[in-house]
Amino acid sequence: MEVAMSAVAGELVSRFISVLLNKYNSNRPHEEQVEERLQQLLMRVCTIVEEADARYITNTGMMMQLKALSEAMYRGYSVLDSSRYRALQDSASFDKVSSNNSSSISLYLAKRSRTTADKAKNLESHGALESLETAVANIAEFVVLLGGCERMYRRPYDVYLYTDNFMFGRHAEKQRLLSFLLQHSDPPKDYGPAVLPIIGGGATGKKTLVAHVCGDEKVRSRFSSILHLNGDNLLSILDHGRTMEGMILVVIEFSSDVGDAEWKKFGSFAVTMGRGSKILIISRLKRLARFGSVKQIFLSVLSYDELRYLFKILAFGSIDPAEHPRLVQIADEIAKVLHNMQGSLVAANTAADLLRRNLNVNFWSCILDKTIRMVKRNLSVSGAHPSMLVEQGYPVDMTDFALHRLSMTHYTINGSIRKELPSVTFGELLANPGVRPKEDFILISWESRIPPHNSFAHLVTSCVHDTNEGTSSMPGRKRRGVPV
Repeated sequence: MEVAMSAVAGELVSRFISVLLNKYNSNRPHEEQVEERLQQLLMRVCTIVEEADARYITNTGMMMQLKALSEAMYRGYSVLDSSRYRALQDSASFDKVSSNNSSSISLYLAKRSRTTADKAKNLESHGALESLETAVANIAEFVVLLGGCERMYRRPYDVYLYTDNFMFGRHAEKQRLLSFLLQHSDPPKDYGPAVLPIIGGGATGKKTLVAHVCGDEKVRSRFSSILHLNGDNLLSILDHGRTMEGMILVVIEFSSDVGDAEWKKFGSFAVTMGRGSKILIISRLKRLARFGSVKQIFLSVLSYDELRYLFKILAFGSIDPAEHPRLVQIADEIAKVLHNMQGSLVAANTAADLLRRNLNVNFWSCILDKTIRMVKRNLSVSGAHPSMLVEQGYPVDMTDFALHRLSMTHYTINGSIRKELPSVTFGELLANPGVRPKEDFILISWESRIPPHNSFAHLVTSCVHDTNEGTSSMPGRKRRGVPV
């Protein structure tokens, strides 16, 4: 009797599981349809964004629409990659369970364990698809107006910049800056040149944006000269007064605030500049926006989807990421860590430059682990994130990357101090910690491949004193000699 009941129960369970598996498999075509539709829309949106990036847009509404369109595009690419990796992971898990245990209950449990995650991912896929469909549904007028916008002059090598050496994103900000510099409406002569502040945190691409736009052919031909000033020596422009003629573009970079009296004195000279001259202010300080005659351009950190898209392009280079699904997953995790580090473009380029040297899963996993440990170490010792420490000029403990107790602080290559110190690149130090000089040295974390070709360097010192890693020490209260 018991044998009969067991057989009947087994048959019922088997049929129940078969129904569930059939239901699960029946959903797969729908998911594939969503993925295919998402890919089609992304191709269309990407084409429009790239075309818009190659034209001069002066309409404010079109700039806002371009920004929304690019945000939906980056989100869509993020969801599409996640969906593709999940499909490969599901297939691998199914094959593994099938080879290890052929029972229906094992297959059922393997599928059931992913049900919650699949539901969340499906909702995310549908959300991204809806965002793209909404953007595309309202894009017809944008495309028509775009056709009437003047096309930018492109040098032959600019096409290559889209695959490696390029200024990423900032589509709407670039168009607004171009519009400001090229517009012909000028304030009354007594009011002086128009002033546009460009404000943003550290490593958000302020100088890169300005350098990119100043390299535009129309901008260069419009202004007779482009003068770069340091805000700490603002009145040095008075020395150029007799030599400046025509329309002048003055770019001023401020690292600290400037008094109203000094700015007023500068303004009295700026009034004498040729009509049509422009002034750009570059700074991290929001207070300096008070000197602008037009609304500021604020550069925020990149969103996770945007940073992830950029990081994947930089890390894989010309290699197709689809051939390395496991590396794509690791790249996603690294992008999350980088985004938590205030989305630093310098950190993203530094990490990508390291990873591209070796497309090996173990190597990429090692970089991810070291980065996580470095963040935890600095949080434990100083109570502050490494990105905050770097921005505020405090030392950062980088022992996890160098296998030695080392501490680094920001260093200015063009500064007047300690130019005689030896230098080592971050990639060289990671590949072979033995290249570390015995004395203090300069660590080149990354050198920009595009104008203004900045070098990002740090002064590295050996940590002589031991530290209690469990002790919290905020930057303002750190102990002498303790690496944070």
